[in-house]
Amino acid sequence: MKIILVVAALVVATASPAFAKHCPKDIAIVDQSMSKVTDKMKLAEVMALRNKGEAFHKAGDHAASINALHAAVKLLGVEPYKAM
Repeated sequence: MKIILVVAALVVATASPAFAKHCPKDIAIVDQSMSKVTDKMKLAEVMALRNKGEAFHKAGDHAASINALHAAVKLLGVEPYKAM
């Protein structure tokens, strides 16, 4: 049981820095794509998701940040950042 917890902690610890670099790239994609939106309601929803994503990123919750930012990207109809 201890080994499972240690492995899980290591996975989370190594994944978090990768997510941290991912968030700003998704924010940039959202920012670049917002200029094409003409529907004010959609733009407000995208902006709210973008701001939530940025707040989660700054708070260190990168998984929640990516979820919010990917929801914004989906509304915009563009592809999110994909790490190679």
